[in-house]
Amino acid sequence: MVVGVITWEIQIFDARSLKEKRKVVKSLKERLRSRFNLSVAETDYQDSWQRAELTAVIVATDRPYADKVLNKADALVESAALGRIAGSWREFY
Repeated sequence: MVVGVITWEIQIFDARSLKEKRKVVKSLKERLRSRFNLSVAETDYQDSWQRAELTAVIVATDRPYADKVLNKADALVESAALGRIAGSWREFY
Protein backbone atom coordinates (compact mmCIF):
# COMPACT_ATOMS: atom_id res chain seq x y z
CA MET A 1 0.00 0.00 0.00
CA VAL A 2 1.21 3.49 -0.91
CA VAL A 3 -0.05 6.87 0.25
CA GLY A 4 0.68 9.73 -2.14
CA VAL A 5 0.38 13.33 -0.98
CA ILE A 6 0.56 16.44 -3.15
CA THR A 7 0.33 20.02 -1.91
CA TRP A 8 -0.15 23.14 -4.00
CA GLU A 9 0.33 26.73 -2.89
CA ILE A 10 -1.86 28.81 -5.17
CA GLN A 11 -2.12 32.56 -5.68
CA ILE A 12 -5.66 33.51 -6.71
CA PHE A 13 -5.58 36.81 -8.57
CA ASP A 14 -9.29 37.30 -9.29
CA ALA A 15 -10.52 36.90 -5.72
CA ARG A 16 -11.61 40.18 -4.13
CA SER A 17 -12.92 38.61 -0.92
CA LEU A 18 -12.80 35.42 1.12
CA LYS A 19 -16.19 34.48 -0.33
CA GLU A 20 -14.85 34.65 -3.91
CA LYS A 21 -11.73 32.71 -2.92
CA ARG A 22 -13.76 29.97 -1.23
CA LYS A 23 -15.93 29.63 -4.35
CA VAL A 24 -12.82 29.04 -6.49
CA VAL A 25 -11.25 26.66 -3.97
CA LYS A 26 -14.47 24.68 -3.50
CA SER A 27 -14.86 24.25 -7.26
CA LEU A 28 -11.29 22.99 -7.63
CA LYS A 29 -11.64 20.61 -4.67
CA GLU A 30 -14.84 19.14 -6.12
CA ARG A 31 -13.23 18.61 -9.53
CA LEU A 32 -10.26 16.81 -7.96
CA ARG A 33 -12.55 14.63 -5.84
CA SER A 34 -14.92 13.67 -8.63
CA ARG A 35 -12.37 13.17 -11.40
CA PHE A 36 -9.58 11.41 -9.49
CA ASN A 37 -11.25 10.15 -6.29
CA LEU A 38 -8.78 12.06 -4.12
CA SER A 39 -9.22 13.31 -0.58
CA VAL A 40 -8.70 17.08 -0.78
CA ALA A 41 -8.52 19.78 1.88
CA GLU A 42 -7.57 23.43 2.15
CA THR A 43 -4.64 23.14 4.56
CA ASP A 44 -3.38 26.72 4.97
CA TYR A 45 -4.14 30.41 4.28
CA GLN A 46 -7.84 30.10 5.17
CA ASP A 47 -7.97 33.80 6.14
CA SER A 48 -6.06 35.10 3.12
CA TRP A 49 -8.23 35.99 0.14
CA GLN A 50 -5.54 35.72 -2.55
CA ARG A 51 -3.67 32.60 -1.39
CA ALA A 52 -4.67 29.00 -0.83
CA GLU A 53 -2.90 25.79 0.03
CA LEU A 54 -4.59 22.61 -1.11
CA THR A 55 -3.46 19.11 -0.19
CA ALA A 56 -4.68 16.00 -1.99
CA VAL A 57 -4.12 12.40 -0.89
CA ILE A 58 -4.46 9.07 -2.68
CA VAL A 59 -4.16 5.57 -1.26
CA ALA A 60 -3.15 3.02 -3.89
CA THR A 61 -1.76 -0.47 -4.18
CA ASP A 62 1.44 0.66 -5.93
CA ARG A 63 3.52 3.80 -6.39
CA PRO A 64 3.38 4.01 -10.21
CA TYR A 65 -0.42 4.20 -10.14
CA ALA A 66 -0.42 6.80 -7.33
CA ASP A 67 2.18 8.86 -9.20
CA LYS A 68 0.14 8.68 -12.42
CA VAL A 69 -3.01 9.94 -10.67
CA LEU A 70 -1.13 12.74 -8.89
CA ASN A 71 0.43 13.81 -12.23
CA LYS A 72 -3.04 14.10 -13.75
CA ALA A 73 -4.30 16.02 -10.72
CA ASP A 74 -1.31 18.37 -10.97
CA ALA A 75 -2.10 18.99 -14.64
CA LEU A 76 -5.71 19.81 -13.77
CA VAL A 77 -4.66 22.34 -11.13
CA GLU A 78 -2.16 23.92 -13.54
CA SER A 79 -4.76 24.19 -16.30
CA ALA A 80 -7.44 25.69 -14.05
CA ALA A 81 -7.70 29.40 -14.76
CA LEU A 82 -7.70 30.46 -11.14
CA GLY A 83 -4.27 31.98 -10.62
CA ARG A 84 -0.67 30.86 -10.38
CA ILE A 85 0.86 27.89 -8.64
CA ALA A 86 3.50 29.33 -6.33
CA GLY A 87 4.74 25.92 -5.22
CA SER A 88 4.01 22.21 -5.38
CA TRP A 89 5.26 19.39 -3.15
CA ARG A 90 4.84 15.64 -3.44
CA GLU A 91 5.55 12.84 -0.96
CA PHE A 92 4.97 9.09 -0.82
CA TYR A 93 4.68 6.92 2.27
